[in-house]
Amino acid sequence: MKNENSFQTFRTEDFYLATFLISNEVQLLSLDRENPKRCKFVFKANPRIENLVHSYNFSISDSKEILVDARKLINAIKDLKTKLYSGQ
Repeated sequence: MKNENSFQTFRTEDFYLATFLISNEVQLLSLDRENPKRCKFVFKANPRIENLVHSYNFSISDSKEILVDARKLINAIKDLKTKLYSGQ
């Protein structure tokens, strides 16, 4: 986690991890486009983020820890793609 403008943040380049976090109501702060070839998703840190990231990476398939509402996931994918392609 990194300090940015007095906020603690979490950054990832993993698009699907970002959509998983958004689906779990973690606040997306911005997109870091410093590297034109790789966008980083910047989230406001919260106490659940470490557990969510661990669950996303290491939980077994069909684990209740990683189940999300399909509509939330689809909306997160659409919203992130819109932000990526619109330059937000």
